[in-house]
Amino acid sequence: MSLKVVWLMQNKKAVVVVTRRLPEEIETRMMELFDARLNLDDHAMTREELLEAVTYADVLVPTVTDRIDAAVIAAAGPQLRLIASFGNGIDHLDIMAAREKGITVTNTPGVLTEDTADFAMTLILAVARRLSEGERLLRSGKWTGWKPTNLLGHRIRGKRLGIVGMGRIGQALASRARSFGLSIHYHNRRRLPAPIEMPLEATYWQNLDQMLARMDIVSINCPHTPQTHMLISAQRLKLLQPHAFLVNTSRGDVIDETALIRMLQNNEIAGAGLDVYNNEPNVNPKLFKLPNAVLAPHMGSATIESRIDMGEKVLINIKTFVDGHKPPDRVLDIRL
Repeated sequence: MSLKVVWLMQNKKAVVVVTRRLPEEIETRMMELFDARLNLDDHAMTREELLEAVTYADVLVPTVTDRIDAAVIAAAGPQLRLIASFGNGIDHLDIMAAREKGITVTNTPGVLTEDTADFAMTLILAVARRLSEGERLLRSGKWTGWKPTNLLGHRIRGKRLGIVGMGRIGQALASRARSFGLSIHYHNRRRLPAPIEMPLEATYWQNLDQMLARMDIVSINCPHTPQTHMLISAQRLKLLQPHAFLVNTSRGDVIDETALIRMLQNNEIAGAGLDVYNNEPNVNPKLFKLPNAVLAPHMGSATIESRIDMGEKVLINIKTFVDGHKPPDRVLDIRL
């Protein structure tokens, strides 16, 4: 018997628990369509609250900061049939545990591409041109005016950009970087088809180590999976040239942050632009003391447009599922 039939027989709307505040228009539509339980004060739900929510929710709508592990899924009642995650990443979800319990999982792919690529390009420019250092100097009141040798950064035109992970975001970044005159290089699980690779004039490196050793700028754009955990290890960081910059808008755990901090402290690489960290929301305080690090609070996809697009995808996934059909954004491949 489908969930739609069950809910119709019980003459009730599906109970949808939303773990964080969403754009107002999305929450309003959620209330119209479902028996939505909103998080009005927008607090981060505790583990105890999550464990309770799965005992009565028909649908759970977590975000990427909610850890839905095997224990949470094991605590779920038989009525929980869908986890409609608000976000593209799935490393916060135990997909196998959900699958074994017969719970469908969806995410919101594709809608973050342009905004995250914009932000990656922003970090590349900011770290190369020492923007954060300049702003701090100005705000401190210690700036004494223009002089020829003050805060000299680097021109990015003509430099080599190595992209680790050439999915949607990596390709969108490559397109932007190409317009800035950067030479595009990339490492990916699979080489891109020629119709995608050729317009970007992109060079494929099957061996990640070989690419890292030759790049002026490296951007991390792969998802966090067991295969990419600490992919940019201390050993690989040492392959970077002293003038190289590293940018990460993916997930903090793709990089050995401790090793990166040590190299930045010793000027073994020129700088880093970071939007994600190992232990979010707790950031290693040593990063705050580094003049050659541009730091952002996980805001790569933070545009009004992307949040609304994400919410609409969540609504479509839930409504399609409740109506007895397969939702369009099912997570089928746990290696994504």
